[in-house]
Amino acid sequence: MASSGATLWVVATPIGNLEDFSPRAREVLQSVALIAAEDTRHSRRLTGHLGIATPLVSLHEHNEIARTREIVERLAAGDSVAVISDAGTPLISDPGYQLVSAVRAAGYAVLTVPGPCAAIAALSVAGLPTDRFAFEGFLPAKAGPRRQRLANLYDETRTLVCYESSHRIAATAADLAAVFGERIVVVARELTKLHEQSASMAASALPDWLAADGNRRRGEFVLVIAGAPTPPAPGSDVSLDALLAELLPLAGTKKAATIAARLTGVARNTAYDRALALAD
Repeated sequence: MASSGATLWVVATPIGNLEDFSPRAREVLQSVALIAAEDTRHSRRLTGHLGIATPLVSLHEHNEIARTREIVERLAAGDSVAVISDAGTPLISDPGYQLVSAVRAAGYAVLTVPGPCAAIAALSVAGLPTDRFAFEGFLPAKAGPRRQRLANLYDETRTLVCYESSHRIAATAADLAAVFGERIVVVARELTKLHEQSASMAASALPDWLAADGNRRRGEFVLVIAGAPTPPAPGSDVSLDALLAELLPLAGTKKAATIAARLTGVARNTAYDRALALAD
């Protein structure tokens, strides 16, 4: 077990508004011997703005293994090091996992300066259940794997949170519409920045909403998706009509009938006919 007071600090940085940078975060970045940053060019703008002169080195997906060895050596020499990402909380869809794991294995302290995180910021304003949620990070870039990932998540009862980029948001919106139908989706973009915007709608409406204004397809996106209705507990007495009444606002008639049939044991055609009647 390492005995020095050297520490790896995991420091959150603003996702847009620089006023969100905490005094404690500034103090830590000024006090350490080295800052490991995802993109040193980007981070120098932040540290320069804040008057922080601590040296920076890069830490990204292509050099993390080699850089981890160097940082552990710095800790062994008694230096404390901070790790930051381009924006938000490090390691959340960003590099750093291997570094933190290696530093812990070497016996050095790993401490956090918490702060901005786009996923949590979007979840907090979405108006969807927050007691249980699943963070999916970035969805696959290619259409086929992305559609399959979304299909695999269709029955997930927790609120879903994922990231998306401006050049894929339109294609992802089309996939969300196809898979989730009338399930509620909250799209949040440019959080804490000048053109911050969030809107809640059925997944089926998202492609048209994006197409209505070119500005809506700009920036960095967080998508918050309502979870599937929770299945009734075994042995509970839930009628077909009651179950369909809960499902229909969240899914199309066909999908609502399929889920209701599976949960109640009635024939799918029976559930579909009843769903049509209730929808009318």
